[in-house]
Amino acid sequence: MNALILTILVPILGSFGVAISPKRLQQGIATSILGLTFLSAISILPWTIRGQQIFFSRYFTDWFSLSLIADGLSVFMAIVSSFVGLLIAFYSIDYMRHYEDKPRFFFWMVLFIGAMMGLVFSANLILLFCFWELTSVCSWRLIGFYRQEKDTKAADKAFLVTVFGASLMLVGFVLIYLKFGSMELNALKGISLTNLVAFLILGGIVSKSAQLPLQSWLVDAGVAPTPVTALLHAAVLVKIGIYVFARLFNLTFVTEPVFLQVSVVLSLATIIIAAGCALVENNMKRILAYSTISQLGYILLIFAFNSPFSFKIGLIYILAHSLAKAGLFLCAGIIEHKTGTKDIKQLGGLASYMPYTKVAYLLCAFSIIGIPPFLGFWPKFMLVLLALKSGQILVGILAIVGALFTLFYLMRLFNAVFLGETKIAVKEDRSSFMVWVVCILGIISLLLGVIFKLPFSFVENIVR
Repeated sequence: MNALILTILVPILGSFGVAISPKRLQQGIATSILGLTFLSAISILPWTIRGQQIFFSRYFTDWFSLSLIADGLSVFMAIVSSFVGLLIAFYSIDYMRHYEDKPRFFFWMVLFIGAMMGLVFSANLILLFCFWELTSVCSWRLIGFYRQEKDTKAADKAFLVTVFGASLMLVGFVLIYLKFGSMELNALKGISLTNLVAFLILGGIVSKSAQLPLQSWLVDAGVAPTPVTALLHAAVLVKIGIYVFARLFNLTFVTEPVFLQVSVVLSLATIIIAAGCALVENNMKRILAYSTISQLGYILLIFAFNSPFSFKIGLIYILAHSLAKAGLFLCAGIIEHKTGTKDIKQLGGLASYMPYTKVAYLLCAFSIIGIPPFLGFWPKFMLVLLALKSGQILVGILAIVGALFTLFYLMRLFNAVFLGETKIAVKEDRSSFMVWVVCILGIISLLLGVIFKLPFSFVENIVR
């Protein structure tokens, strides 16, 4: 019980501690707070491994309560998000070293993680919605970090699109309350939703996870500092929509078949179209943003199969994507930091100057592509097998096509940046602390793939 509450309160209250602490200490305090958050999430594991759930409730009205639940799904998401967030914080110590406004960055970053912790443990729909909107505020301030016109426009766009989707979702929650008289997930478990309500909630999920047709805000958010884009794409923001889909449509409500069929079609369209956009883009961050959109399509597709096995595959995919995509964005940040450009047409021949970044990029890219034995291979392979086994041949074929597109655009990016002639002056990366963070992410992506039985058994133990 105490660990559950601490996992939420430590980063939320800690963010204000960061804000009022001496400037020279803020980086260390922020990193320590995120480390404590990760350890608090880890400490809940013994209960979930034993198949137990932790509940906490303080009721205020019949529609709102401070209801929290720690089960396999919420603890898994908390551990993954806090761990990746912690590594990004370590990376940020070096990346943000010379930024005058870095105290503001660390405040919003820690609060962002705190909002994520609150959301994944929420067991009341309105409480979940409150944390959902808090993440929108945090992302709005972080995307607009530089406060130039293009940055504020991108931040405003992200805020407006995600709040629009959240409004649709809130209408769906209100309709649920009017019909069933409760906002508590435990009380609502097993009830059937109409298509209207299900699609209203899906509107919020689509906007948050940047799925078609509400995906463009995530691509434009690349104007933010690299640690911010890594948080958005790998650790926090876009994973929120996926989490809510899994929580509501896999574990709580029953939906009509047409809803899941539409979700499958929407996911497949997102996979292919976003991957196609990545193939023709020349901005590193925008390429990786389209990649995120496409890969999130895979994860939503897996959850749309709505079976116990696909649920476990989806969690493994979340882990694989969080690790590898954080690594890719942080690699892009190193390249931009040391060359001053994100345009791959101006880059080339960096392999000899940035050997560690090159290796880290390849390790993370191979996992995203789905090359064995990297962690990202297993959920993608199992998705194809699941689709073929269930008779959905076209779904399996399009999933393979999307994987080939992923191979093409990530290797195109690698070739343009690291191979060929050197076109721009660059500092070597051997002494950079940032490089070691991305290498850690790449190595973990490889090792967890080699010992895949271990992470899969872990997921089976906590979500059984």
